[in-house]
Amino acid sequence: MTTERLIKKYPNRRLYDTEESRYITLAEVKDLVMHAVPFRVVDSQSESDITRAILLQIIMEQEAGGSPLFTATMLERFIRFYGDTTQAAFSTFLDQSLDLFVKQQRMFTEQMQGVWTGNPMDFWMKLGQQNMNFWKDMEVAYRSSLPLVAGSSGKA
Repeated sequence: MTTERLIKKYPNRRLYDTEESRYITLAEVKDLVMHAVPFRVVDSQSESDITRAILLQIIMEQEAGGSPLFTATMLERFIRFYGDTTQAAFSTFLDQSLDLFVKQQRMFTEQMQGVWTGNPMDFWMKLGQQNMNFWKDMEVAYRSSLPLVAGSSGKA
């Protein structure tokens, strides 16, 4: 089992990797993410977990670069979900959508590596079935996150 790497952020805004006993940059934290190394960033004084803030900072730097991933319209929509009654459903939807996308990319890559030896139609059938299952699960999650209207049973 891989242990979580601890990174401390000091008041001088420097990040200290306790496993390697050295200061690291945001670019090196990004490399940890890219290599799927589990880590947690804590404030050195308060010991509070600030991992999300560091990840958001990395995203902001990436977005400021050449090819942003998010459009202004997408970001505006994200902001509108904060505090909305569907915030939890939206968060779940995004998480499951990204998970599905990663799985499909992996499956597509594996299928393309063996495209000349296997039946490509099997791949597309499996992909279609996964998509149907995903959307069914999303519908159930969405319906369960909606507040019940007085007098309704919650069933469609």
